[in-house]
Amino acid sequence: MVEYSFPGKVVLVTGSSRGMGATILEGFARAGATCVVNYFADDAGQNLRDAGLTAERCRAFGVTVHVLDADVSNYEAVETLMKRVVELAGGLDILVNNAGILRDRSIRKMTPSDWHAVLQTNLDGVFFCSKLAAEILRDNGRIVNIASIAGIVGFHGQANYAAAKAGVIALTKVMSKEVARRGITVNAVAPGVIRTPMLDGLKAEVLAEYEKQIPVGRVGRPEEVAHVVLFLACEESGYITGQTLPITGGWF
Repeated sequence: MVEYSFPGKVVLVTGSSRGMGATILEGFARAGATCVVNYFADDAGQNLRDAGLTAERCRAFGVTVHVLDADVSNYEAVETLMKRVVELAGGLDILVNNAGILRDRSIRKMTPSDWHAVLQTNLDGVFFCSKLAAEILRDNGRIVNIASIAGIVGFHGQANYAAAKAGVIALTKVMSKEVARRGITVNAVAPGVIRTPMLDGLKAEVLAEYEKQIPVGRVGRPEEVAHVVLFLACEESGYITGQTLPITGGWF
C-alpha cells in the first residue's frame, strides 16, 4: 500500500457519512489528517448515525475528527459549515467535493424536480463549497472534485446526473486557473462503476452486463478511488491542476 502523510492538514470531505466519501476520509485519517465528516441531516437520522460510525473509524487512527451537518445545495448552510470548520479546526487545507445524489429517469419521464434536485446537489453544491472553501483554504491547498464517467460519455436515463458531472469537470478547469497563484490545485476524478451503496439499486443482470464491458473485468473498489484522491491532494502533486482523471478499469 502506498503510504501518504498528511499530519497537520485539515480535510473536509462532503457527503462522507458512508460510501465512497467515508472511504476517502478514512484514507486521510490513516495518513494523519484532521478530518471533518460532513452529512446531510435526514428526518430518520440515519445519516447522523452513519457519520458517527465513520468518525469512530477515523478516530481509531489517532486523529481529531469533527462531525458537521450541512446540505451542500444550500448556500447559507455551506457558509455555516465553513465557519464551523475554522472555529473547530483553525482552517482548511483539503476539500473533497463528494456529496451527490441520483434520480435516474429517461428525459421523457424526468420531472423538473428530478432535474433540479440533482443539479442543485451535484453541481451547485460543488460550486458553493469550492467558492466558500477557497476563502478559508490555506495557500498550497487542494480541491478534489468527484465527477463521473457519466459526465464524459453520458448514459441513458442520466441526463441530470451527466449534465451535473460535466459541469463539475468544466468548473474544475476554470477554478484551477483562478486559484493557481495561491498554489491551490483543483482537480477531479471521474469514477466508472464503483462498489458503493449507489449500486444497490441495480439489478444483478445489469451489473453483470457492466462487468462484461469493463476491460479489467470487474467493478472498482472505493479504496481505488480514495488512492487517487489522496495522490492529487498530496504535496508532491502540486504541478497537477485543472485535470480530470478517469478511474474506470479502462471502460469508456
